[in-house]
Amino acid sequence: MIRSFLIERLSWILLFAALQALGFFIAYIDATIPLDSMLYISFLSLLLFAAFLLYRCYKETRFFRSLADWDSSLDFTEVAESSSPFEKIVERSITEQTALLKTEISANRINLEQEKDDLLSWIHEVKTPLTAMQLMIDRVENQPLKAQLNHEWLRIHLLLDQQLHQKRLTVIENDLYIEQVDLESIVFHELKTVQSWCIQKGIGFDIQLGQTDVLSDAKWLSFLIRQLLTNAIKYSENSEIIIRSDDKSSHTCLEIVDQGRGIDSKDLPRIFDKGFTSTTNHREQASSGIGLYLAKKAAVPLLIKIEINSTLGQGTIATLTFPKRNEFVNLHGM
Repeated sequence: MIRSFLIERLSWILLFAALQALGFFIAYIDATIPLDSMLYISFLSLLLFAAFLLYRCYKETRFFRSLADWDSSLDFTEVAESSSPFEKIVERSITEQTALLKTEISANRINLEQEKDDLLSWIHEVKTPLTAMQLMIDRVENQPLKAQLNHEWLRIHLLLDQQLHQKRLTVIENDLYIEQVDLESIVFHELKTVQSWCIQKGIGFDIQLGQTDVLSDAKWLSFLIRQLLTNAIKYSENSEIIIRSDDKSSHTCLEIVDQGRGIDSKDLPRIFDKGFTSTTNHREQASSGIGLYLAKKAAVPLLIKIEINSTLGQGTIATLTFPKRNEFVNLHGM
């Protein structure tokens, strides 16, 4: 801040140096002015000017230093009180802009909440005709047509479910209910949901659930497993997906292993980024780049570690590592 002050007041310093140089020049050409006296006057002037600079540096930088340290929380009371007319102009301008920003933020937050509530309401309304459509599809006797209709119905259902959970992710902490849940029942329920899709793609499952009791939220864990399952099914064809669980280093782990096309090693660091699809199949329209992003977001409050290991052309292993009970005790005070 001192360096900034000296740069700001460089014109003062140059003016002082010019006045001193002018005094010495006059003393040099005018023999009646003693050079020793001029040196004495210049020395005293320099001391006085240095003291003046130090005082002004303290007075002027106090306000601007507090501005530089301000955390931009829109609380202007944290900034030091202004003392000079120019500082008061800055303070008044920032105060007015802060008040305007607070008003706009409040209005935008209300609008966003209203839009979110409207969307959630719309999703729930759409689920009613979807249920009716499922009942109609069940009565279709043409099996090939029925399979196609089931597949398209499932796609709509999964997209709506994804949107529903995406909007709820912002307040997921308010919705969590941590309890002992059964992995087996959740996995089989999700497999039943995607059964028609798997039949159409010729995909089977090898279930090897050793450890099935985990501490989590059943609803959000179902959503998390659903994202990984749909990802595995989407990029697999005429193959088998292995779902297994066991204890590793005193933590329960769930693995979903597919034999699909895999992920390029250069894409692995970015697979959880929102909107990222692939650099290998960049023109593909099937991927939305949102599934793994939502899975990662949902895993954080559940204290679940999610890892993806893959080799291009050799399939993918998605691993969920569940927390121990004491980890939830430390965080949530259970």
